[in-house]
Amino acid sequence: MYWPLIRLLPKETHFKFVSLAPFAAALSIIAVIAACVSFFTVGLNLGTDFKGGTLIEVLTPGPAPLSQLRETLNGLGVKDAQVQGFGSPQSAVLRFEPAANVDPAKAVDQVQAKLSAQFPGIKFTREDVVGPKVSGELFTGGIEALGVAIGLMLLYIWFRFQLQFGLGAVIALAHDIVLTMGILSALRIEFSMPSIAALLTVIGYSMNEKVISFDRLRENLRKYRRMPLADIINLSENERLSRTLITGSTALLALSGMLFLGGPTIFPVVFAMVFGIIVGTYSSIYVALPVILLWGVDRGDDEAQPLKPMNVRP
Repeated sequence: MYWPLIRLLPKETHFKFVSLAPFAAALSIIAVIAACVSFFTVGLNLGTDFKGGTLIEVLTPGPAPLSQLRETLNGLGVKDAQVQGFGSPQSAVLRFEPAANVDPAKAVDQVQAKLSAQFPGIKFTREDVVGPKVSGELFTGGIEALGVAIGLMLLYIWFRFQLQFGLGAVIALAHDIVLTMGILSALRIEFSMPSIAALLTVIGYSMNEKVISFDRLRENLRKYRRMPLADIINLSENERLSRTLITGSTALLALSGMLFLGGPTIFPVVFAMVFGIIVGTYSSIYVALPVILLWGVDRGDDEAQPLKPMNVRP
């Protein structure tokens, strides 16, 4: 039994994607410049993983008194005190930087002693202390992981398709990463190690979209050897449009529940993935393919000739 609304969707589309490429290029350039300005002026809102500090997760007998927990932390003289609820109403996460010249381990003991005295029955379920040297190494390693991932993608696309396909994919991936980090910076959303994992996931999803787009384009290049490249790009994208919409909407629907109901702890990761999926789908059409259109493609050997039947003696 078919869903009745499916019948309302057109079986074939004839959008002129290439005609909008100049406008999309201008939009992408403006967005990338804005993201870079935000990144280099405002900067990322680095979490404890990258700037060092202490994280404590607590479980209270009743609903966690977030405001009172925050006041207690501020009263201890710690810096950058943050208190957020997550998961159940009884759970909360406390982030702070120890005061100057205070050992992080000693600061944790002081905070736990104060909280235990002021909030009877409180339990400490997690403690993380990250020093500035370790946090710097984590940040550098995370950025290097993104660079290595993009470089490997270039080699893979170059091997499977052509060099211009690989460069188009890499430029599109860089576009996706810059925009995602830019919006995280502009909205002051925390950037931590799970955010690196989210960006790597975005790279994987975006590359999957581009491989499918390139594969359909290569197939049509072999099928329509005399058709202009712009027309082949339009044809290929219209043929895979339904698949793109179904895959993207399914991923966004799966993530939307965590985005709105998952709480502040996982919000930065899920937000980065949602935004990355949207720009990754966009860049597959309006960043990667225009690079190929400008460069041109090698359509391979001449069209194969049909085989002639052999004379077989009875």
